Amino acid sequence: MRSFIDAGGPVLWALLPLTVLLWTLILERFWYLGFRHGRVLSAYRAEWQGRAERNSWEARRIREAMVSQARDLQDRSLPVIKSLIALCPLLGLLGTVTGMIEVFEVMSLRGTGDARGMAGGVSRATLPTMAGMVVALSGLFFANRLTRLADKRTHEFADSLRFH
Repeated sequence: MRSFIDAGGPVLWALLPLTVLLWTLILERFWYLGFRHGRVLSAYRAEWQGRAERNSWEARRIREAMVSQARDLQDRSLPVIKSLIALCPLLGLLGTVTGMIEVFEVMSLRGTGDARGMAGGVSRATLPTMAGMVVALSGLFFANRLTRLADKRTHEFADSLRFH
Protein backbone atom coordinates (compact mmCIF):
# COMPACT_ATOMS: atom_id res chain seq x y z
CA MET A 1 0.00 0.00 0.00
CA ARG A 2 2.77 2.42 0.92
CA SER A 3 4.62 1.76 -2.36
CA PHE A 4 1.40 2.47 -4.29
CA ILE A 5 0.91 5.76 -2.47
CA ASP A 6 4.58 6.69 -2.87
CA ALA A 7 4.38 5.95 -6.62
CA GLY A 8 1.38 8.27 -6.88
CA GLY A 9 3.16 11.11 -5.17
CA PRO A 10 2.09 13.63 -2.56
CA VAL A 11 -1.41 13.98 -4.00
CA LEU A 12 -2.19 10.39 -3.04
CA TRP A 13 -1.05 11.16 0.49
CA ALA A 14 -3.55 14.05 0.51
CA LEU A 15 -6.26 11.81 -0.94
CA LEU A 16 -5.80 9.18 1.77
CA PRO A 17 -7.28 11.15 4.72
CA LEU A 18 -10.13 12.37 2.52
CA THR A 19 -10.90 8.77 1.60
CA VAL A 20 -10.84 7.70 5.25
CA LEU A 21 -13.14 10.60 6.18
CA LEU A 22 -15.52 9.82 3.31
CA TRP A 23 -15.87 6.16 4.24
CA THR A 24 -16.15 6.96 7.94
CA LEU A 25 -19.08 9.27 7.20
CA ILE A 26 -20.73 6.77 4.85
CA LEU A 27 -20.43 3.93 7.35
CA GLU A 28 -21.69 6.17 10.16
CA ARG A 29 -24.77 7.07 8.13
CA PHE A 30 -25.54 3.41 7.38
CA TRP A 31 -25.06 2.59 11.07
CA TYR A 32 -27.33 5.46 12.11
CA LEU A 33 -30.06 4.51 9.65
CA GLY A 34 -29.80 0.85 10.56
CA PHE A 35 -29.67 1.05 14.34
CA ARG A 36 -30.44 4.48 15.72
CA HIS A 37 -32.93 6.26 13.49
CA GLY A 38 -35.73 3.77 14.14
CA ARG A 39 -35.77 4.80 17.81
CA VAL A 40 -36.02 8.45 16.84
CA LEU A 41 -38.94 7.71 14.53
CA SER A 42 -40.66 5.65 17.24
CA ALA A 43 -40.42 8.60 19.64
CA TYR A 44 -41.95 10.92 17.04
CA ARG A 45 -44.72 8.40 16.33
CA ALA A 46 -45.50 8.06 20.03
CA GLU A 47 -45.66 11.83 20.37
CA TRP A 48 -48.00 12.03 17.36
CA GLN A 49 -50.22 9.21 18.59
CA GLY A 50 -50.41 10.89 22.00
CA ARG A 51 -51.98 13.99 20.51
CA ALA A 52 -55.70 14.23 21.13
CA GLU A 53 -56.26 16.31 18.01
CA ARG A 54 -54.53 15.51 14.71
CA ASN A 55 -56.61 17.27 12.04
CA SER A 56 -56.18 20.98 12.76
CA TRP A 57 -53.91 23.31 10.87
CA GLU A 58 -51.59 23.42 13.89
CA ALA A 59 -51.44 19.61 14.10
CA ARG A 60 -50.55 19.39 10.42
CA ARG A 61 -47.72 21.91 10.92
CA ILE A 62 -46.45 19.85 13.87
CA ARG A 63 -46.56 16.73 11.67
CA GLU A 64 -44.63 18.53 8.92
CA ALA A 65 -42.04 19.64 11.48
CA MET A 66 -41.65 16.07 12.75
CA VAL A 67 -41.12 14.75 9.22
CA SER A 68 -38.68 17.57 8.46
CA GLN A 69 -36.68 17.00 11.65
CA ALA A 70 -36.53 13.26 11.01
CA ARG A 71 -35.29 13.93 7.47
CA ASP A 72 -32.68 16.39 8.72
CA LEU A 73 -31.34 13.76 11.12
CA GLN A 74 -31.12 11.24 8.27
CA ASP A 75 -29.33 13.65 5.95
CA ARG A 76 -26.95 15.06 8.57
CA SER A 77 -23.61 14.40 6.82
CA LEU A 78 -24.81 13.82 3.25
CA PRO A 79 -23.71 17.30 2.05
CA VAL A 80 -20.18 16.64 3.37
CA ILE A 81 -20.18 13.17 1.77
CA LYS A 82 -21.24 14.64 -1.58
CA SER A 83 -18.59 17.37 -1.32
CA LEU A 84 -15.87 14.80 -0.63
CA ILE A 85 -17.08 12.75 -3.60
CA ALA A 86 -16.73 15.83 -5.81
CA LEU A 87 -13.34 16.71 -4.34
CA CYS A 88 -11.65 13.31 -4.82
CA PRO A 89 -11.49 13.30 -8.65
CA LEU A 90 -10.41 16.95 -8.63
CA LEU A 91 -7.58 16.07 -6.31
CA GLY A 92 -6.74 13.18 -8.65
CA LEU A 93 -6.57 15.63 -11.54
CA LEU A 94 -4.22 17.78 -9.52
CA GLY A 95 -2.02 14.69 -9.30
CA THR A 96 -2.18 14.40 -13.08
CA VAL A 97 -1.00 17.97 -13.48
CA THR A 98 1.85 17.62 -10.99
CA GLY A 99 2.91 14.30 -12.54
CA MET A 100 2.94 15.79 -16.03
CA ILE A 101 5.01 18.71 -14.78
CA GLU A 102 7.52 16.17 -13.49
CA VAL A 103 7.55 14.40 -16.88
CA PHE A 104 8.15 17.70 -18.68
CA GLU A 105 10.97 18.59 -16.28
CA VAL A 106 12.68 15.25 -16.99
CA MET A 107 12.20 15.80 -20.73
CA SER A 108 13.66 19.31 -20.55
CA LEU A 109 16.71 18.18 -18.55
CA ARG A 110 17.46 14.80 -20.14
CA GLY A 111 15.54 14.75 -23.40
CA THR A 112 13.02 12.18 -24.54
CA GLY A 113 15.47 9.28 -24.40
CA ASP A 114 15.22 8.84 -20.60
CA ALA A 115 12.17 6.60 -20.35
CA ARG A 116 13.02 5.52 -16.81
CA GLY A 117 13.14 9.12 -15.63
CA MET A 118 9.79 9.87 -17.22
CA ALA A 119 8.14 6.72 -15.80
CA GLY A 120 8.04 8.17 -12.29
CA GLY A 121 6.23 11.23 -13.56
CA VAL A 122 3.81 9.12 -15.56
CA SER A 123 2.99 7.12 -12.42
CA ARG A 124 2.49 10.34 -10.51
CA ALA A 125 0.21 11.51 -13.32
CA THR A 126 -1.99 8.42 -13.66
CA LEU A 127 -2.25 6.85 -10.20
CA PRO A 128 -3.84 9.85 -8.42
CA THR A 129 -6.42 10.21 -11.19
CA MET A 130 -7.32 6.55 -10.99
CA ALA A 131 -7.45 6.58 -7.19
CA GLY A 132 -9.56 9.74 -7.10
CA MET A 133 -12.01 8.28 -9.61
CA VAL A 134 -12.26 4.94 -7.79
CA VAL A 135 -12.94 6.66 -4.47
CA ALA A 136 -15.46 9.03 -6.04
CA LEU A 137 -17.33 6.35 -7.99
CA SER A 138 -17.59 3.95 -5.07
CA GLY A 139 -18.56 6.81 -2.76
CA LEU A 140 -21.17 8.01 -5.24
CA PHE A 141 -22.74 4.55 -5.39
CA PHE A 142 -23.13 4.37 -1.62
CA ALA A 143 -24.19 8.03 -1.27
CA ASN A 144 -26.98 7.38 -3.76
CA ARG A 145 -28.02 4.30 -1.78
CA LEU A 146 -28.10 6.41 1.38
CA THR A 147 -30.21 9.06 -0.34
CA ARG A 148 -32.68 6.49 -1.67
CA LEU A 149 -32.90 4.82 1.74
CA ALA A 150 -33.49 8.18 3.43
CA ASP A 151 -36.20 9.05 0.88
CA LYS A 152 -37.93 5.72 1.43
CA ARG A 153 -37.78 6.01 5.22
CA THR A 154 -39.06 9.59 5.11
CA HIS A 155 -42.08 8.62 2.99
CA GLU A 156 -42.83 5.61 5.20
CA PHE A 157 -42.56 7.76 8.32
CA ALA A 158 -44.79 10.48 6.89
CA ASP A 159 -47.37 7.86 5.89
CA SER A 160 -47.33 6.40 9.40
CA LEU A 161 -48.42 9.71 10.95
CA ARG A 162 -52.14 9.47 10.24
CA PHE A 163 -54.48 12.45 10.54
CA HIS A 164 -57.63 10.81 11.93
